[in-house]
Amino acid sequence: MLKFAAGLLGLAFCAGATFAQAGTLDTVKGRGQLICGANTALAGFGIPDSSGNWTGLDVDFCRAVAAAVLGDPTKVKFIPLNAKDRFTALQSGEVDVLSRNSTWTSSRDNQAMLFGPVNFYDGQGFMVRKKQNVSSAKELDGASICVQQGTTTELNLADYFRTNKMKYDSVAFQDEDTVLKAYESGRCDALTTDSSGLYAERLRLTAPDDHMVLPEIISKEPLSPAVRQGDDQWFNIVRWTHYAMLTGEELGVTSKNVDDMMKSENPDIRRLLGVEGDQGKGFGLGNDWAYNIIKKVGNYGEVFDRNVGEGSPLKVKRGINALWNKGGLQYAPPIR
Repeated sequence: MLKFAAGLLGLAFCAGATFAQAGTLDTVKGRGQLICGANTALAGFGIPDSSGNWTGLDVDFCRAVAAAVLGDPTKVKFIPLNAKDRFTALQSGEVDVLSRNSTWTSSRDNQAMLFGPVNFYDGQGFMVRKKQNVSSAKELDGASICVQQGTTTELNLADYFRTNKMKYDSVAFQDEDTVLKAYESGRCDALTTDSSGLYAERLRLTAPDDHMVLPEIISKEPLSPAVRQGDDQWFNIVRWTHYAMLTGEELGVTSKNVDDMMKSENPDIRRLLGVEGDQGKGFGLGNDWAYNIIKKVGNYGEVFDRNVGEGSPLKVKRGINALWNKGGLQYAPPIR
C-alpha cells in the first residue's frame, strides 16, 4: 500500500509539473495578450507618455516576447509596478513576466522566481548638485542620500558606507518619482540608483545641467527579466527571446533587412529565421518566432540604440553591454 501511495504521489507530481510547464504559454495564447510588469516611469527602460504609449528597453523586451508567442508586438498589457510590489505581482500571477530593471541576486532566486539572461549590465552610482563641489562618492561622508525602498540599491548603499567607514542619513521612499522630487527639493545631498537610471532621472530635473553623476560604480547590477519558477517552457521562451535578439545583431540581421536575409545561404541565419530546422516547435511556437521578434521589434543593438544608446536622449555607451566579439558581455548560445 505504501508503494502504491508513493506511486500515485509520483504520478500526481509529474502531472502537476507537466501542467506547470505548459501553463503560462497556454494562458497567454488563450488570452491573446501578454501581461508585462513594467516600471512606473524610468526613461529609457519603461515609461508611458500622456497617451499611455509605453517605450523603453524593458518595454521592447516584452513586445519581443509577444511577437514570438503571438506574432504581434502590440498585444501586451503593461502593468506599472513599484519596487516594493513587483515581485509579489509576479509570484501571484498578476503578470506573466517581470521586465522592470530588476537585479538578479541569489536571494531573489530563492523567492520562487527565475531570472532570464541579463539584458542590461549596470552598476549603482550617485548624482549630486554641481554647486556642492563633490567629485567623488568618498566625499559623501555625513551626507543625506535619497534612495528607493525595497531595492538592492538600499542594501548596496549601506554596504558601501559601512565598507568605507563613512556615515550617512537615508532618505527613503517607495517610488522613483517621490525619490526624485525629494532630491530636487533639497531634502538630501545626493541621489543613488543604477547608473543608467541616474542619467535618465537627471533629464527629468528642472535644470539637468546643474547636476552630475559621480564616477564611482559601487555594485554589480545585472538587470534581467524574471518569471515564476515551475514553468520551464515559459522560462525558455523568455530567455531565448533575448538570445534571438543578440544573435540577430551578431549575424547582421535587422528589422530592415530581415526579409532579404531569409534568402541567405548562411546556415546560422537560416536557422535563426526558421528557414531551416524546427527550432520553434520545442518552445511551443511557430518556426517564425525569431523572425517576428527581429522584424517587428528589432535586434538587440537596434533596441538598445533607440531606447538608451546614441539614438536616444540618454546616449549611454554600449560598454559592457556590447556583444562578446566587440568587447562586451552580451553572448548568446547557438540556435541550432
